[in-house]
Amino acid sequence: MKKLVYLYFPIIIFIILRIVFVTDFWKNLEHKATDMSFRLRGAREVSDNIVIVEIGDDTFNTLNERWPFPREYHARLIENLEKAGAKQIIFDIEFTERTDPIQDEILAKTCNEYDNIILSGKLIKTIYDGSIREQFLTPIPLLIQKDVKWGMVNISADKDGFVRRYELFQKRNKQIKLSIGLVSLSSLYDIKDLNKEIKDHPAYFKLGGDYIPKVTSKSSLINFYGPAGTFKTYDFAEVIDDSTFTTAFEKELESDLNQYYDIAEEFKGKIVLIGLTSVEFHDTHHTPFFSTLMPGVEIHANFIEMAFRHDYLTEFSFIKFLIIFFLAIIVLFFINSNIKPTISIIINLMLLIGYLYLAYMLFCTQNRFIPILEVPASIIIIYIIGLVFQYIKTVKERKFIKQAFGQYIAPELVDELIKDPKKLEYGGEQKELTVLYCDIVAFTPYAESHSPKETVDILREYLTEMVEVITCNKGTLDKFVGDEIVALFGAPVNLEDHAYWGCKAALEMRQRLNELKEKWETERKDPFEIGIGLNSGVMTVGNLGSEQIFDYTAIGDNMNTGARIESLTRDYKTKNNIIISKYTYDLSKENTIADFIDEVQVKGKKIKLKIYELIEIKKKAPDISQ
Repeated sequence: MKKLVYLYFPIIIFIILRIVFVTDFWKNLEHKATDMSFRLRGAREVSDNIVIVEIGDDTFNTLNERWPFPREYHARLIENLEKAGAKQIIFDIEFTERTDPIQDEILAKTCNEYDNIILSGKLIKTIYDGSIREQFLTPIPLLIQKDVKWGMVNISADKDGFVRRYELFQKRNKQIKLSIGLVSLSSLYDIKDLNKEIKDHPAYFKLGGDYIPKVTSKSSLINFYGPAGTFKTYDFAEVIDDSTFTTAFEKELESDLNQYYDIAEEFKGKIVLIGLTSVEFHDTHHTPFFSTLMPGVEIHANFIEMAFRHDYLTEFSFIKFLIIFFLAIIVLFFINSNIKPTISIIINLMLLIGYLYLAYMLFCTQNRFIPILEVPASIIIIYIIGLVFQYIKTVKERKFIKQAFGQYIAPELVDELIKDPKKLEYGGEQKELTVLYCDIVAFTPYAESHSPKETVDILREYLTEMVEVITCNKGTLDKFVGDEIVALFGAPVNLEDHAYWGCKAALEMRQRLNELKEKWETERKDPFEIGIGLNSGVMTVGNLGSEQIFDYTAIGDNMNTGARIESLTRDYKTKNNIIISKYTYDLSKENTIADFIDEVQVKGKKIKLKIYELIEIKKKAPDISQ
C-alpha cells in the first residue's frame, strides 16, 4: 500500500500540472521561452532569392506624395522589375478599392501583360446584429480579369501580440483562398490545378509535392531568420526612378539621379515582395526577434524563404511528450521523496540544465520545438513537493519512534534512531548484543496469595523502576512476558561495551529492588525476589513483526541461552542472584568483578556452558558513557 504513494501522488501532480500548462498565462511564458531560442540561435544568413521593395518614410520624403500613390507608380514599378528580370513580383498591398479609372486601367493593363504578378486580398470579419460576418476583400475585378494571381495577406498574432505563425490560407464557408506565400509557391512549382494539387490534412498542408507542417488548423510556425531588415531591402522610389521619371527630391536637386539603373541587376531572377513598412500603416509586428517591429511584407518573405529551403519548424509529438512527462514525474517524485535534499538538488539541477540544453539543440539541429519550460518547472515543483513529503515522513517517523521507543530506551538513543530511522526498517540483521532476562522468583504462588489489585499495583511499581534502570543504562526494553523483563543492549542503536552496560543495569536493578523491598516492608507489603541472567553473542535483530504490527526484537540461539541462564538462578545461590555467561564475562571483565560458578549443560546446547556470578562493577571503571 505504501508503494502506491509513488504512483497516485505523481498522477495527482501530473493532472494539476497539465491543467496549469494549458492556461493562457503559462502559454505566454512558453512563447517567451521559444522566442529566447530564436535570439540565442541568432540571425541566420538568408538566400539571395528574395528581396523586398519597401514603401517607407524615405519613400514619402523622396516622392512627396500622399498615400495611396497613383496606380501608375505601381505599374511603373512592375515594368522596371520586369525589365530587370524579376522572377516573381508579389504585392503585399491591397488594391481592393477603385480609384481614378485611368490609373486603375494603367495598372490593370500592366498586370495583365505578365504572368508572374501576385496581388493581395484579405478576409475581413465584421459584427452585424450580434453575429460575425466574413467577407473576402479581393483586388478590383479590373486587375484580375485575365487570371492574374492573388492571395491572402492576413497575419495573426498570439494573445501576447507576437507573430509566430503564418496563415496558410483563409476559409469562408467551404471556399479556401491561399495566402500570397502559398500562391507564390504554387506558381513556382508550376501547379496548374490547385483543386487537385492541394490537400488540407489535420497535421500538414500538402501543396504539390511539398508537405507543410501545421501548428493550428490553418497555420504553420515561422522559422524566422532574423530581426527586421534581414532581407535585402530597396526603396520603392529608387526602383521607379528611371530616366522617364523625376522624383520630388530630384526636382529639389535639379538633377536626375536615375537610381533604378544602379540597382536593376539586384532583381534579376529574384522574388520581389512589395509592401508598406512605415509604422503609421499599422502593418508592423512583434516577432521573436523583438528588437524592432517587423513589417508584414518581411513576415511573408520569411515564410517563402523557409518553404524554399524546406526549413520548416515542427513540434515534438504531444502524445510522446505526455508519456515521457508522466514517467519523468514518477521518477522525479521517487528520487526527491527518498534521496537527501543535498544530493537530490544536484541531480535536479543537472536534469534541469540537461533538459534545457536538449530543447535548445533540438531546435537548432532539427528545427523541432519541445515544451521548454514545462519539464524544468516540474523539476522545481516536484523537488519542493519532495522536500515537503520528506519533512512529513520525517515528522511521522520521529513521532512513531518516540511513541514506540520513548518509554523503553534512553532519550539519547531515541535521538539517534530519529537521525537514522532506517535502523527500524522491516527485516533483521545479524548483530552482536547482550540480552538481559529478569524474572520474579515464584511469582505464581505470590499472585495466588494476593488479591489481583495488590498484585497489579506492586507489579506496576516494580516494572516501572526496573524499566527506568534499563533505559538509564542505554538498554532497550524488548518485551514483558508476564512478570518477566527482556532487555537488549546494543540495539537498535549500536552500543560499544554493550556487555558492560548490561551488567551495570543488572546490578542497579538488584540495588533498586532492595530499596523497593525496604519500602514495601514499611508499607506492610510482601516483597519478592528476582533472578537475572545475561548472555552476549550474535543475534538476529530488527523489526520482526508483521506489516500491521511493529515489533522490534531479537531472536536466535543466544537469546534462548540468556533465558536458560536466568533460570539457573533458582539452582545456584549467589550474592546478587545474577548469573552471566562466559562470553558476557569476557566482554565486560575489564570493568566488572565476577566469579566462576560452574560449567553446565543447558537445554538446547550440546556444549557445556561456563557461567559466572556477577558481583559488582569495579570501583575504578572508566566512564564509558563519554
